[in-house]
Amino acid sequence: MPGCDRSTTRRGGDPVRDRGFVTAEAAVVLPALVLFATALLWALLAASAQIQCVDAARAGARAAARQEPADVVRRVARQAAPDGARVTVSREGDQVHVVVVARPPGPGALTLELRHEAVALAEDTVGVNR
Repeated sequence: MPGCDRSTTRRGGDPVRDRGFVTAEAAVVLPALVLFATALLWALLAASAQIQCVDAARAGARAAARQEPADVVRRVARQAAPDGARVTVSREGDQVHVVVVARPPGPGALTLELRHEAVALAEDTVGVNR
């Protein structure tokens, strides 16, 4: 239509009444985006802590397989583990087991237990015929 400004009028709508829709939509979407970003960050931190548990259990199992004392094995595993992790060392026959258990950082309601166990053959049993 000649002489009609398309930016101020809409087909079948009043331009004055439509002005608040963007504000209302932003008020609904922004909290959802913040929640999604927070959940994504928490998931990344949990994945990082799980990888640290895997590395710590493997390092502890290697140390235990070399016949290191249990306190040395725990120290080696704790150095690679997330803060506050629990390390358990045990031996069953010719295998040593190292278990690392930790909680990822985050609010208490969202915490879960991360756990990894590594098993290694003790070096003193390698090549022994039974």
